[in-house]
This record gives sequence, structure tokens and C-alpha cells, in this order.
Amino acid sequence: MQIWSLGIWFLKFLEVMENKKELSTWLDNFGLNHPLVIAGPCSAETEEQVLKIAHQLKDSDATVLRAGIWKPRTRPGNFEGVGALGLKWLQKAKEETGMLITTEVANANHVDLALKHDIDILWIGARTTVSPFIIQEIADALRGTDKPVLIKNPVNPDLSLWLGAVERFYTADVKNLGVIHRGFSTYEKTRYRNNPEWQIAIDLQNRFPDLPLILDPSHIAGRRDIIFDLCQTALDLNYDGFMVETHHDPDNAWSDAEQQITPATLIQFMEDLKIRKETSKEAEYNNLINTLRTQIDVIDHQLIEVLGKRMKVSDGIGTLKKANNIAVLQSKRWNEILGKMILEGEQNNLSEEFILRMFKAIHQESINHQEKIFRQ
Repeated sequence: MQIWSLGIWFLKFLEVMENKKELSTWLDNFGLNHPLVIAGPCSAETEEQVLKIAHQLKDSDATVLRAGIWKPRTRPGNFEGVGALGLKWLQKAKEETGMLITTEVANANHVDLALKHDIDILWIGARTTVSPFIIQEIADALRGTDKPVLIKNPVNPDLSLWLGAVERFYTADVKNLGVIHRGFSTYEKTRYRNNPEWQIAIDLQNRFPDLPLILDPSHIAGRRDIIFDLCQTALDLNYDGFMVETHHDPDNAWSDAEQQITPATLIQFMEDLKIRKETSKEAEYNNLINTLRTQIDVIDHQLIEVLGKRMKVSDGIGTLKKANNIAVLQSKRWNEILGKMILEGEQNNLSEEFILRMFKAIHQESINHQEKIFRQ
């Protein structure tokens, strides 16, 4: 009997997650005529705060009220959440408004408390997704649940790690799954708190087109002024919804104040966002071509960023050459670069003519940068 049970477990473990329409059933069952909107404060601070925000959201497109109960902060000393007490506040908000409720869980104890308080949807944070050990612990604690579980991308840009977390829940017989794209940490300072790295989410979407994909623009942006644009890009890329940090008094929030918006702002966003619908062959074509064009826009933005980084390195080389009285143009080095890039271009189906024209333009811009340094 024990051998038979072990065999069943092993076969279950080997079950491969494949894309299928059933992956989105839990979201389809909501019957929404707009993207899923999950909104609420970064952190549950007080009962009054949670209830006030919930009532301001109840007549909006927000279906789910979110609030962080346990807050895994990057460094100690910051507000780390009110703990299990906040679960009762979420329950009360659900009773008064009818909204579904969700919170982050980071270990088996959190899962146990969340289930006891009948939290409707659970999400897994980026710092948790990086650890297969913790993910497995949570997956085992949730084994067989019908509650939707949303997995945020890991803090580092690793698609395999992200999908691995999803698959661990799937093999634990947790079938109502979704993913949250919240951006990726980077050492370099950019306009984002966490770089979106859209291509990673696009790759995931291409592999599992029916797995609900939700954007967390708040954590990508780290500030309010670009949240709308991020949401529009997500819609253009056929995302299924948003998780937006929303606070009745964002400037005085106890955590992540800069990236939270008011419920009134969120309501206006949802009115202004352009949602593309497929109603005919022409509409389907337009939707597809707009999605592909948005992907090109994303890649073009990445190209500009990479070229900017290259010129900064070129500036450093120019400074070094000036200090050592070395000529700007180094023909041997230039020919080596060109030869290597032509070969790599061929491997990526890029013609030699295109590679020559592109790298000659890049090389000339590098020379211009270095000559400017020499003139200083």
C-alpha cells in the first residue's frame, strides 16, 4: 500500500505543466468585462485605514482588495506589517463591501493563518520566489487548494526560476494559478524602481498564453507619475489585469508612500486606459499587430538604454586615453570588433551589410564622445 502511494506521488511529481484553456478558468469565472484590478494599500496600517480604502474602492473596477500583512523589507528597521491582526481587518472589509481579499504569504504559518481567515486569493512575493525551498514549503501547505495563487517574478531576471515556482504549485495540485510581473532589481539607477524587462514577461506569455498575467506597476515604477503609462503598455501586451497600490492618503503611508495612488486616481486611470477588444477578424488583426508593435517599442527602448551604457563606457576609455596620451582611433581594435560582430550577426540572421552600417555608426558616435573628452 505504501509503495502504491509513493508511486502515485511520484507520477504526480512528474506531471508536466502545459498551456491549456483551464489555466484561466478561475479568472474567467469572475465574469469581468474589464481587466482584473487588485487594489489597496501596500501595508494594512489600521482597521480604519483598511476599511476607508475598501469603501472608496467598492464601486470601482477593483474586484479584489489587497493589503500587506507581513512585510518582508529589504533592510530591518522599516515597518514590517501588523501581522495576523490585519487579517481580521481584511475580513471586515470583505463583509462591508463584498470585495474579495488578498494578501502575501511567505511561509507555511502565513498560509495556515490566511486560510483560517478565508483570504480569497494569495500571492507570493518576489523575495520568496527566489527560493525553491520556501516555495516548496508554501506549495505543500497549499496542496490541493482551490484558492487562486499568484506568483510574483523573482527579484532577479530569471524566467526559469519564475516558471519553476509556478510549476511547484502546479505539481502540488494547486491549479488556480497566475503570475504577477513586478519588475526586476538592478544595481544601476534607472527611471524605474525595478526594471520591467518586458521581454521576460513576453517570453512567459508566449509559453503559457492562458496563464493569467497581471502587472504590478507600483513596484516597477517606484513613483506615481509613470504608473498609468505602465498600465497602458501592459494592456497593449494583452495582460489580464493590474495590482496597484492604493491609499487614501499616499503621502503619509507607512510604507512605499511614493508609489501609491489614491482610489480616485485609480478610478480615473481605468476610465482613461484604452482596452482593446477582439470582436471581429479586423479587430483581432489590429489587436495582434498592436501587441507586436508594443513588443518592438519595448525592445527599441532597451536598445537605446544599452547604447547609452555603451557610450558611458566609451567615455571612460576616452578619459583613460587622454590621461595616457593615446590616440582616439585604434584601428586594430576596431577591426577585431567588426569581425566578431559580423559572425555573431550571421548567427542571428542579420546581414553583413546591416552589421557594417550599424557598427560604423556606433563606432563614429564613440569617436565623437572621446574627441569631446580630448577637447575638454
